[in-house]
Amino acid sequence: MSAAPTDSDMKRRFDEAEKIRVGETELRRPALQATEETLRAHFAARRARSVPPPPLVNPHVEPRVSDADRARAVPASVLIAIVLREARPTVLVTQRHPDISFPGHWVFPGGRADPGDASPIATAIRESEEEIGLDPACIEVLGRLGDYTSHSGFRIAPTVALVHPPFELTPHPREVEAIEEIDLADILDSSSYFLFRFQNRRDRAHFAMDTATEGLMLTGVTVSLCIGLYAELLETHAPAD
Repeated sequence: MSAAPTDSDMKRRFDEAEKIRVGETELRRPALQATEETLRAHFAARRARSVPPPPLVNPHVEPRVSDADRARAVPASVLIAIVLREARPTVLVTQRHPDISFPGHWVFPGGRADPGDASPIATAIRESEEEIGLDPACIEVLGRLGDYTSHSGFRIAPTVALVHPPFELTPHPREVEAIEEIDLADILDSSSYFLFRFQNRRDRAHFAMDTATEGLMLTGVTVSLCIGLYAELLETHAPAD
């Protein structure tokens, strides 16, 4: 299992928590094999139906965001950037800088909407260019997942896109500590996920996701968005061999 988040108190609480592998429970789902062609076909079919995606569900066992908090949530967007590597598709994630909120956490590039943004998709593309220097010319937008309202007060619109190499990335020096690529196949495999429960909060259980990169674990909103993408693609994608 990968190392816990870098914050020392969080690491201690994580080490003490009960951990339950999703793949060993009734929550397990078939692992999916997604390709450039199947991803395009999935989102093209959604666009053809002209039905907006439903809001993403918070999978964690924790208090729900109230209707009042949803109404005043700040619009934001992230880019789920699927890189078309020759060996296998990967997904870009960034580690937040130690001097900003949620330091050390691994997230998708993105941020709050600006008044000049034409759409949530435009926000995701602009933020990705500002945070990691991702050239918009390399981005092929496939579509959006449903919005996700976080406890931190944001209404997040996830944009799913293909990214065509070659490209160069430059992390924003005050926002991004590191940039990594994780396998898309891991996001689409329930054996990558687990639940952890803190000993002093038996009424709560939080999802997390392991990766092959030492010290890179997805938690919080980011793992919720991964689960949302997984659930979306379960509608049309065949199980992996």
